[in-house]
Amino acid sequence: MGNTESVVVQKRLARFRPEERPVVEGVFNRLQGGAGGPSGAPGKTLTLEMLQSSMGSLAPDSMIKRVYQCMCSIDPGLAAHAASGKTNTSAVSGAGREQLVIFLADTLRGTAEERAPLIMAMSQRGAGTATVVSCEQVVEFLQDLISTVVQILVRRGRLQGWKPERMGDGSLGVKLLAEQMCSELKPLDQGGCDVSCLEDWIFRVSQVSLYLEMLVTEGLNVSLSGRPAPTLLPPCRETPWKQLKCLLDLPTLMFLAPQLPDGYSAPWRLVFSTQLHGESFTRMVAGLIKCGPTVLLIKDSKGHVFGGFASHAWEIRPQFQGDSRCFLFTVFPRLRVYTATGYNQHFMYLNQNQQTMPNGLGMGGQHGYFGLWLDCDFGRGHSRARPKCTTYGSPQLSGEDEFTLDSVEVWAVGKPPEPNEGEEGDGKKSILDVDPEVQAMMEMAGKTLHSQGLREPEEDQDQ
Repeated sequence: MGNTESVVVQKRLARFRPEERPVVEGVFNRLQGGAGGPSGAPGKTLTLEMLQSSMGSLAPDSMIKRVYQCMCSIDPGLAAHAASGKTNTSAVSGAGREQLVIFLADTLRGTAEERAPLIMAMSQRGAGTATVVSCEQVVEFLQDLISTVVQILVRRGRLQGWKPERMGDGSLGVKLLAEQMCSELKPLDQGGCDVSCLEDWIFRVSQVSLYLEMLVTEGLNVSLSGRPAPTLLPPCRETPWKQLKCLLDLPTLMFLAPQLPDGYSAPWRLVFSTQLHGESFTRMVAGLIKCGPTVLLIKDSKGHVFGGFASHAWEIRPQFQGDSRCFLFTVFPRLRVYTATGYNQHFMYLNQNQQTMPNGLGMGGQHGYFGLWLDCDFGRGHSRARPKCTTYGSPQLSGEDEFTLDSVEVWAVGKPPEPNEGEEGDGKKSILDVDPEVQAMMEMAGKTLHSQGLREPEEDQDQ
């Protein structure tokens, strides 16, 4: 850059490792080499056409225009005061070298305070100097950003075994994820969002920075050392895609996967689908109880899509099970997650072929008033949560409190339990295991389960 570069630019470059700085400084010349610049000012500015030449295969044109608009709005003299929200008010004639370096440094190594003015500029419609943007404008920006990220995953071959053509409507998923992320915004009392609102939002919603970094590193081909490409999708294995039309889409998966607790990095495996296995509660249970932690997805006859994450392997027994890592969620008409409230421990329930206890699958609430319930008859279920489910704080998930099933999927998402886990040594079982209904009735009556104390320790089972 020479000795004339501003102090602001020097400080921005200092955020990068010595071996990374030539990469950052070289982006300007590389972008200019990819397309012709304006005849009157060769080598001095970047044009929209140059960005389109570099990013056109990975980002929609509306996103590229937002990036260009943002670069042009940066005033190197004001960049040291990012929180002011002030931008370059001069006529847009192209983005200079210093503007590009500041843009790269703030998107790739910047703080929430420094990224907020950039998102403000990218959210505005056309070149402008507004200090407040509407939530609707932020949603439109997010839709372009998420669409770009999905396109990058597809074009770069980072689908991890997922098949978008056999999945749900990705364009609808983009809108739902954008709305969900924007729902975390805390707008001003008079409406709209200023830079401080955006800064707070960026700080709390990590996907904003993650997606922005992916846009810049991939779209402008900025390869920095020691920073592998983020893995936004979990691996998918053992899934018969040719016969399946999945309830998930890529943006929904990008949202749900990070909600799983740390350590749940095993490949997702489809273990039950009404499309493949028919409408059979027994068949679904057979898949559930052998595969460890699971994600259950349900679509009802009204078109609502919802489900739950079970942190433990399901067991057939008339007591509640699981732990506070379980959660419920909705996919359509809104993308939301509802985590444990701590009010009770009614996380998971699975029972079958009992006379006195409810038979079916439930999550949250209580018998007859579950946050999510599938009846053992398998055509029906309910989500009775008025005003909210006590266990998860969720509202009614389905279109009606008593719903009719359209389709169901169960995905195994964790390590399966070890063979024979939970069985008695030498194949012997307590009477409490033979008839779990007896155990449930004894617990409800406050009786001591003496045979529980006579069981051999688990570590002795394999000896």
